[in-house]
Amino acid sequence: MASKKINLLKFTTLIGLSVIVLCAIVYGSSRGDKRLPERGETAVKETPINPIKINVPLRDSIVNFGMELLGTPYVEAACSKDGFDCSGFVYFVFQHFKIQVPRSSSQFEGFGKEIPIDNVKKGDILLFLSPTRNVIGHVGIVTNPKGMESDFIHATSGRDMKVIISSLKQEGYKRRFVKAVDVLSVL
Repeated sequence: MASKKINLLKFTTLIGLSVIVLCAIVYGSSRGDKRLPERGETAVKETPINPIKINVPLRDSIVNFGMELLGTPYVEAACSKDGFDCSGFVYFVFQHFKIQVPRSSSQFEGFGKEIPIDNVKKGDILLFLSPTRNVIGHVGIVTNPKGMESDFIHATSGRDMKVIISSLKQEGYKRRFVKAVDVLSVL
């Protein structure tokens, strides 16, 4: 029984090697280069590589980049991959695409084009009151636009203390929501 297995393995190997040699010959002749490289030579054909470009809309690119930062720790006044505060996160994401936005959440109050919450799109920015004062104190980026049930990505100083996705359905955010702004359609 063992000798049958060995013979079958030898036969399969022989067929496999024959196919490889045949493919190499066919490939060489299809390139127009009839000469196979001799021992010690390396055949090199310079073929330009044309990468496939996928045209992802800017709004999707912004959200996708933000999603890469999920779980990054919340660090007060920080703006790097080591940690973010809420406005530092929004600033970092938009800077990646060379889009100027304020660095401080309070500066968003008069920034961008205010839009109705029912018209938000991915990449729009949501503004919230501070939990302790009656001023803009928190910002996030819309990831899944659904009016007052929209999801957004942000760096939270709450219980999670990291970049997370939340929903306007959550009572704490619904109560503190001030407005949505579009900074992309004015570019």
